[in-house]
Amino acid sequence: MAPRRTRSEGRSMKIGIIGAGNIGGNLTRRLAALGHDVSVANSRGPETLTALAEETGATPVTVGEAARGAEVVIVTVPLKAVPDLPSGLFDGAAQGFAVIDTNNYYPQQRDGRIAAIEDDGLTESRWTEQHLGHPVIKAFNGTYAQDILDRPLPAGDPERIALPVAGDDEVAKKTVRALIDELGFDTVDAGGIDDSWRQQPETPVYGLRAGAEAVAKALAEASPERPASFRG
Repeated sequence: MAPRRTRSEGRSMKIGIIGAGNIGGNLTRRLAALGHDVSVANSRGPETLTALAEETGATPVTVGEAARGAEVVIVTVPLKAVPDLPSGLFDGAAQGFAVIDTNNYYPQQRDGRIAAIEDDGLTESRWTEQHLGHPVIKAFNGTYAQDILDRPLPAGDPERIALPVAGDDEVAKKTVRALIDELGFDTVDAGGIDDSWRQQPETPVYGLRAGAEAVAKALAEASPERPASFRG
């Protein structure tokens, strides 16, 4: 079997975005502006995405259509909505496609208590991965949505922000890291999905606007104990 290759950096890709909130909307704006073929979906239907489509040139689709032909699929919906995503979500996606999970668990504010996370110790992204039935790469979960528009910088700029990226599929991780670099941000490898607790809410790296060295230090300083404010 031939080895899998990462997607070519700088090449236009077909990208499906499921969720058009702050993160999903701004990723749609930036990725479309970079020349990628972006399809975007939300729970309310493509007719509610007309303004975003007209602004960006992205194609509004249903959730079930978002991954068709996609080389990268971005899932950016409330965590509690993940189990409600349709079965066969990734049917028709491109071979070797990568899935980016931007989600966070907010039990008190939004999602309610999820026993598998709190009692069984699953990371938020491992739980998401199990529901999606496909490996995920955790990224953008601690990124301010406005920073996606306002803070991209060229590679090598000393003020460039770095984002932590966790995942078990090394080829998919390289694809995602290259895409983030194209968006104007550095990345730090945060380990596998079982290590992704290091970037969950209220960890030192969550919301951190800093370079790669500071991000790596913050990841190392994280505690696996879930803070009381993020327990149901």
